[in-house]
Amino acid sequence: MTSRDAILGRIRTALAADPRRPELPPVAQVWPHTGCGVDQMAQRFLAEIGEIFGEAYRVPSMGDARRKLAEIMGQEGCSRLGVMDRPLCRELTAAVAPAAIAWPQPDWTAAEMAELPAAVIEADCLLADTGSAMIACYTPQDRLLCYLPPTCVAIATADRLAEHLPAAWPAIAQRAAAPELRGEFVFVTGPSRTADIEKVLILGVHGPKRLVVLVVG
Repeated sequence: MTSRDAILGRIRTALAADPRRPELPPVAQVWPHTGCGVDQMAQRFLAEIGEIFGEAYRVPSMGDARRKLAEIMGQEGCSRLGVMDRPLCRELTAAVAPAAIAWPQPDWTAAEMAELPAAVIEADCLLADTGSAMIACYTPQDRLLCYLPPTCVAIATADRLAEHLPAAWPAIAQRAAAPELRGEFVFVTGPSRTADIEKVLILGVHGPKRLVVLVVG
């Protein structure tokens, strides 16, 4: 302990014991917990992401998710997928030809990743109130998969839905505090969009032009 820590510790102790210390009012809940169920959260997530030009589909099983991925690949003419090496991503792409899958490599450059027509990433949390997906990116390549390919497909199970960020925070904080984990959390809210020029909305300028979230279960 440094002398600075010791001094601050004594100040905190003295302030806590001061009988003149006023009672602080309770902190109001900005985002109250309503206790809504998974179906309600899924319904709101799908509606919110649709409002920001994203797409979301709730499918009963991983088999249905695989069929939806095949449909998206056909629509976009995808011959290759950059796939995050995570369990749900492996399940989703199990039926894709191995030659069509590019797994992240430590020596991947941004230019190489930008050549991929689509990416498959795993969302660790889905925020119903904003239609946002939170992705834990352990490597720079994981993070760039969220941004560089023009089409991005995120996969998550329905139990990863949260009402809002405060509801998800305990789980996020626990993971962030794990000493063995590295990297960062990325929050994706719809496809990339900007209206800087003449107030005309343009998609895909700073990231994917198309974002699809598949919610399984």
